[in-house]
Amino acid sequence: MPRFDVTTIGEGQLRYCVPAGKRMEQVNRFDVFVSGTEANVSGLLSRLGWNCGWISSLPNNPLGRRIRNEYRLAQLDLSAVVWTETGRVAIYYVEYAVPPRATTVFYDRKDTSFTKLTTEQIDWDYLLDTRLLHLSGLTVPLSKSLQEIVIEAARRAKAKGVPVSFDMNYRSRLWTPQEAAEAVKPIFKTVDLLFCGRGDAQRMFGFDGTPEEIVTQLSQLTGAKYIITSLSGEGIIGWDRQNFYRQPAREVGIVDRIGAGDAMVSGVLHGWLQGDFAKGLRYGVLTAALALSQWGDQLITRAAEVEALLTSDTVDISR
Repeated sequence: MPRFDVTTIGEGQLRYCVPAGKRMEQVNRFDVFVSGTEANVSGLLSRLGWNCGWISSLPNNPLGRRIRNEYRLAQLDLSAVVWTETGRVAIYYVEYAVPPRATTVFYDRKDTSFTKLTTEQIDWDYLLDTRLLHLSGLTVPLSKSLQEIVIEAARRAKAKGVPVSFDMNYRSRLWTPQEAAEAVKPIFKTVDLLFCGRGDAQRMFGFDGTPEEIVTQLSQLTGAKYIITSLSGEGIIGWDRQNFYRQPAREVGIVDRIGAGDAMVSGVLHGWLQGDFAKGLRYGVLTAALALSQWGDQLITRAAEVEALLTSDTVDISR
């Protein structure tokens, strides 16, 4: 049996945010959260009872240890993290807003310890000792060496017969749609589960039409057995090469939008790990809704709560 249920590789970050009504240039304090798309996914899966490992690189300073401590609370295995005596952590800033302004994100991610990670520093035995390897397109544009690592990870997993999950996670502040499309097409061909939102499919590949038509067009780029497309506020659609499954979004009072996509991915994988892809889509819309209802990138929940809410459509006081 593999050591892990899910392994992943990604950057740990600190998120500094100011509330709606405040402007960045005048704020005198920030709320601080720990973030990282791949660790958000694996951290939630760990909280749901799966054994998960995370590879990253962090500087051995208070900020790096702050990130480590947060993921320890999620019970992620951090034994393969590469620690450096120099370098810095990635930071991003969020300025929340209400209409007519949009919430804005500013990245400060250059020359971090993680961006300098090389293929030689990866513990490949650790990464591939798993039932599933999860990767993200958000990591690819951060540096040339990280692009090589993601491609090599997918290649090695395929050679070993380890299924690969890949979340496109396009970010316009990191690269252009054309650059992203060119870089990820080789990765698409190696994956078993592909997550690509409707907006990303439209921006990067020019795909349009009904959700089913967009998924069908994506299938021409990948050999993935499962394709999952987020429809934003409408829910998600999944395809297992035989049947389409649509799940409408759950009703939610939105507190914080950031991290909902990662929570959705975790929910789908939670079902897939149980051998039930269709149920995974139901988990996915639920965990996305739960993430929208909480502050911070990481969804704090537990398996018992998720199971109880999966079949509940009432909101009341729990006494």
